Amino acid sequence: MFQDITLEELRVLKNKKQITVIDVRSPSEYKDATLPDSLNIPFFDDEERAEVGTLYKQTSVQAAKERGLEIAAAKLPSFVKEFAAIQGDKAVFCWRGGMRSRTTATVLSLMDIHTYRLIGGYKAYRKWVLDELESYAFKAKPYVIHGNTGTGKTNLLHRLKAQGYPVLDLEGMAGHRGSIFGEIGLHANNQKTFDSLLLEELIKLGDSPYVLFEAESKKIGKIVMPPFMAEQKEIGTQIWIEMPLDARVQQILEDYQPEAYKDQCISAFRSIKSRIHIPIAAEIERCLQADLFGEAVALLLEYYYDPKYDYTSTQYEGIERVTFKVNNLEEAEAAVRSFLKNQEV
Repeated sequence: MFQDITLEELRVLKNKKQITVIDVRSPSEYKDATLPDSLNIPFFDDEERAEVGTLYKQTSVQAAKERGLEIAAAKLPSFVKEFAAIQGDKAVFCWRGGMRSRTTATVLSLMDIHTYRLIGGYKAYRKWVLDELESYAFKAKPYVIHGNTGTGKTNLLHRLKAQGYPVLDLEGMAGHRGSIFGEIGLHANNQKTFDSLLLEELIKLGDSPYVLFEAESKKIGKIVMPPFMAEQKEIGTQIWIEMPLDARVQQILEDYQPEAYKDQCISAFRSIKSRIHIPIAAEIERCLQADLFGEAVALLLEYYYDPKYDYTSTQYEGIERVTFKVNNLEEAEAAVRSFLKNQEV
């Protein structure tokens, strides 16, 4: 017989890398939000789930169960083979730890495939995430990376993280760069996925004496930051990166690849066009249409983004601040690493 397991017990096994977590909900449910690092082996596909759900609501519970059994029985051999191909112990979950995960775990146990079932399913996990974020006590010293658009703040954090520095990549978790152009070329995550990724990273960095992250607004695309992150941004040591305009233009061209996403760039620009002086806005659009992306970016920085950031910078009076004037991302990385090393002395 299968064994029920609590979320706390599951996390212990996951941390020891002793278990594979499998979401047996439909592909669309899995895509919407799931436990980080889980696999998807759906008990029902989206169409089958809709059919059973309709029977449940419009006919009867018994009719839904019978149809569900018919669907499951037809694909049971291939379903079991997928699980059997995964080495080691497995834990399954569905929405509330109900029929789909219970049936899966029962069948696998009958086939001598040892399986746990997560009590409460994804719903219990989501509640835990929200409760933890609501009561989270941020203990690490915050270092907040600031800089005008194009200074490569996210790239800088990626470089530091790759070398073992404690970093929260908030834009990476959101799947959005935080500007009106921020979703271009990326897959934006929803709030549920962002919350899960953020909490998991916070737990990993729980013993770090400090944490680096970018100075984000309260919203990154459609994602809303938890209040405690906004508070840390307001009190953290500010690391300001200053870089020449031409270097920033080049960084933006590398990051956004406008030649591959021309239509999306033009569409995004038109949503802010009315906020820019009419002759400048017309010139920016002309450059975008003519594939003169460098010229368009330079004008956007000079007449739209830099004035906005200059205003924002005045909101941080009285907070510890260090500024590095650099020519490129490599110099920015070296400067921040040197600063952090001196802080440890």
